[in-house]
Amino acid sequence: MKEVLTSLYNIIMDIVTNSAFYGPLLACLLIFLESMIPILPLFVFITIIFIAYGYIIGFILSYLLTILGCFFMFFICRHYLKNIFNKKIRKNPKFDKLMTKIDKISLSNLSLIIAVPFTPAFAVNIASSLSEMQFKKFFFAILIGKIFLVFFWGFIGTSLIESLKNPKILIIIGIMLIIAYILSKYATKKLDIE
Repeated sequence: MKEVLTSLYNIIMDIVTNSAFYGPLLACLLIFLESMIPILPLFVFITIIFIAYGYIIGFILSYLLTILGCFFMFFICRHYLKNIFNKKIRKNPKFDKLMTKIDKISLSNLSLIIAVPFTPAFAVNIASSLSEMQFKKFFFAILIGKIFLVFFWGFIGTSLIESLKNPKILIIIGIMLIIAYILSKYATKKLDIE
């Protein structure tokens, strides 16, 4: 496992150092597309941007691009696929039961799902857009959850091997997930979002 992580890190460093402006620019585009194409490894692109632009600019770029990608996917599915889905697929009792659960998911739980590093953004975006979920709830869940996701992949992605050795980093991640949950609960009460 350590050899694989070391190889991955070497590949990322090679992209950043040998591709000058185009490697990080391509990583920015791929972060946007990752919300729509599930096979793209988000942590690799965020790590490249953090290494190329530093922690602050890297965080801001990664955060904004992943949010824009999620909103774009949400609107595409909501406007072009939702009617087809409702007419043809949602009539199935199993799908209807699943979509009803998604309709009723709380802002807190949705934010927490989004904040978990291995949750596929693609699936969350499509499920949210095809459900009856208000955009307001999706919007705030993405804003809250992606902060912690980008932070995780940016800071941990740049030193993944060390994070596996250092339990303090894993404790920090656990604390961040708890903070994401508390923030989403607070937003639920203040913004009156179910």
